[in-house]
Amino acid sequence: MKSSVSSPIPSRITAEIGLTLSLVKLIQTLCLLAAVACTHALAADKKPLKIFILAGQSNMQGHAKVSTFEHIGMDDATKPMLALMTGAGGQPAVCDRVWISALGCGKDDREEKTGKLTAGFGASAEKIGPEFTFGLYTEKISGGPVLLIKTAWGGKSLNTDFRSPSAGPYVFNETQLANFQKQGKDVAAMQAEKAKATGVYYRLMIEHVKKVLADIKRVVPDYDPAQGFELAGFAWVQGWNDMVDSGVYPRRDQPGGYEAYSTVLAHFIRDVRKELNAPKLPFAIGVMGVGGPTAAYGPDEQRYKATHQNFRDAMAAPAKLPEFQGNVAAVLMEKYWDLELKAARKKDADLKEQAKKLTKEGKLKPAEEKAALDKLRAGGLTERERKILEAGVSNLEFHYLGSAKILGGVGKGLAEALAELNQLRVVK
Repeated sequence: MKSSVSSPIPSRITAEIGLTLSLVKLIQTLCLLAAVACTHALAADKKPLKIFILAGQSNMQGHAKVSTFEHIGMDDATKPMLALMTGAGGQPAVCDRVWISALGCGKDDREEKTGKLTAGFGASAEKIGPEFTFGLYTEKISGGPVLLIKTAWGGKSLNTDFRSPSAGPYVFNETQLANFQKQGKDVAAMQAEKAKATGVYYRLMIEHVKKVLADIKRVVPDYDPAQGFELAGFAWVQGWNDMVDSGVYPRRDQPGGYEAYSTVLAHFIRDVRKELNAPKLPFAIGVMGVGGPTAAYGPDEQRYKATHQNFRDAMAAPAKLPEFQGNVAAVLMEKYWDLELKAARKKDADLKEQAKKLTKEGKLKPAEEKAALDKLRAGGLTERERKILEAGVSNLEFHYLGSAKILGGVGKGLAEALAELNQLRVVK
């Protein structure tokens, strides 16, 4: 009778099985370690997200229509910029590595637009501001991912709307108080109203920046917290409402007439850095440049020359303070004004005046004036002048003519200034 007990497994086979299991465990462990190492390596390869804050009033919002892109290509000096701004079929480029959150460029002050940077983050869907070329050139210079946080609202002053905490409350000057009394206004009520308005848009700006920083993945979906981020710069494009305010700046046509602007802007820079815990945050001041260099102003512009230059000097002044050396730059936006376009507009304006004069003198009927102007333009403007007037302008002069060539240059200039403050090599 055979035994029901199985024969024992030979020890050699048992040893081989044990060795095989050990090898499997070793391989699994090595694979796991390799996967972890690979993950860490990929995270290490990702450059920190560079974050830039763009702020200001209507010219930071941007009123340059996409239709003015053609004008950029009409100048050999700016053709490379157009090539960067356009993609397939001449359509506005879409950045692969630049995202944007824009507040104040929609229907109301608190409407936010987000997405990969392209055209349409200006004051409306068919417009751009400085943000477009700023992002394109920053992407090119940095070689890594970029996030732009833009807050801009039209018609806002630094003296009141963007006034920051350390500047203290706005105090009416003697000229203003005297005028209020002459007009029979309630000074106490005026002061209460001013106090209520003071700093509102500064706080909105800071609130939005902090909101985006607290949840970056909401704007940059593939952001990896392991890669981290760096607050790399702040660009400021503002000034028109302060420049034209004779009440706040009663001596604006005299040297030092805008000194209060310089003081408040210096406080603004300090307070932004304090709020964001970034003591040396690079800061680029976009110095007002409407009309181009004042040295090139024509006879009709002489009455504005002193005021405009005084304001530009006041805007640039904080960059000269010892505490801001090497971390604040003044970018002269007048460098990007198109003098050829300006000259063509002057010729066209003169022709319009001629046509109007003929009508006033009774040499033309009102219904004939347009045809007469067309005839004057045909003989008085060159083909190139007619072309650049048609392609280069989409808004008013104080909005930099709604010119993508001008605002594109401004964005590029701001990007290069902040790159230099960050000690990055600027690729021309």
